[in-house]
Amino acid sequence: MEGDKKKARIEIIPLIDVIFFLLATFVLFTLSLSRIQSLPIQLPVATPSTPQKPDDDMVTLQVSDTGTYFWNKEPIGASELEPRLHSYKSQVSVPRVLIAGDNKAHFGPAVYALDQVRKAGIEQVSIETRVRDTGK
Repeated sequence: MEGDKKKARIEIIPLIDVIFFLLATFVLFTLSLSRIQSLPIQLPVATPSTPQKPDDDMVTLQVSDTGTYFWNKEPIGASELEPRLHSYKSQVSVPRVLIAGDNKAHFGPAVYALDQVRKAGIEQVSIETRVRDTGK
């Protein structure tokens, strides 16, 4: 009668069901504990910029790699920069300056040009970020 004995078995499927039930209960319980508080805000909306064409009144001040400055494509020395800026500011009602550099211009002369523009009291200053050839 040894064949009539049944072996004991562990049923794993009900165990998996219980584990999934406990996991789902734990997740739902933890989600209900954390309350998300938020404030209504108005985010800024980006508008595409339209490139402005240069005016006749705007001065382009270019810095070359040798430290030479170009006043509307006319080469000038560093000593001429301050008097020209003061003269320009007195002649134009709203003076605007575009500072540009060629592809090998150094940082120091460009900062010097920006400082001279600020010392002259010109408030509308733009710095060009595209590369251009020297004196163009």
